Amino acid sequence: MKLHRFFVVRLFLRLSCCVGLVLGCTAPSPAVAAAPDASAGLTLAKLVVALKPDKNPELMLQERRALEGFLAGELGRPVEVVIPLSAATILEGLANGSIDLGYLSATDMVNARNRSIAHVLLAGEFPDGRTAYDSYWVVKQDSPHRSIADLRGRPVAFASKTSTSGFVIPLLDLRSRGLIGEDGNAEAFFGRGNLFFGVGYVSAIERVLAGDAEAAAVSYYVLDLDKHLSTQQRSQLRMLQKQGPVPSHVIAVRASLGEADTALLRAAVLGLNAPAQLALRDKLFTTRLVPVDEAAHLAPLADGLALAGRALRQ
Repeated sequence: MKLHRFFVVRLFLRLSCCVGLVLGCTAPSPAVAAAPDASAGLTLAKLVVALKPDKNPELMLQERRALEGFLAGELGRPVEVVIPLSAATILEGLANGSIDLGYLSATDMVNARNRSIAHVLLAGEFPDGRTAYDSYWVVKQDSPHRSIADLRGRPVAFASKTSTSGFVIPLLDLRSRGLIGEDGNAEAFFGRGNLFFGVGYVSAIERVLAGDAEAAAVSYYVLDLDKHLSTQQRSQLRMLQKQGPVPSHVIAVRASLGEADTALLRAAVLGLNAPAQLALRDKLFTTRLVPVDEAAHLAPLADGLALAGRALRQ
């Protein structure tokens, strides 16, 4: 009897091991089953993309609809493209999850990174291979000024308080020329009450065209490319001075999205580099879109942001 029980127990143990091996080969562990799978598709029911308010949102209706259609086709999900009144609204949307992708200046991206609310998905790359560009001081064609030094005591317009090419880099350049001090106080040079901050490039340029400011700090492409201004407006303007380099704008993805979703979104947006989408891409984002090292891309801004922070605290 004892010998019989011994063989029964031994047979049971062998069968248990075999069953365990079969199950181990056919059933994934919980950890494997839970791993993100990009092939399963985007987990978002709808994608929300926010663009910078660089020009009149009403004039961008066709471009917004085209971008919505393109991304919806790539992702198989409804897409909504919005244009908030300020970059601060985009940052809050990235923080609270109401915005998934945001087109930001490098300065705004630094703020997003410091708050751990977004990562760089892609950045702009120019035809020369650089992921940086120039900032311009722009004046009217008939302006008597020949250098930034001529604007002492004169009213000027900055694109916004957060614009990289329209405030941070021009301010840094003023300090490097010895026109302002380490406190970043631009009024010490331009005069009290002579600083105007817009809500984008166009608002600063319009100040110059109206005669309320004698120069505006903006990105090079506002003047050089057919993107923000009409041909008639551009014909009335010229570059006074350029400064830089300025790290290119980025498309940011909210940090709360998973790796699989982020990879799908990157692949979809990179589709804008295809020949059939170049016109739309260049209207909305100006340049080719490429992956970059986030820390290296944003590193050149450290000194300029510190100076701008001191300037804005006054």
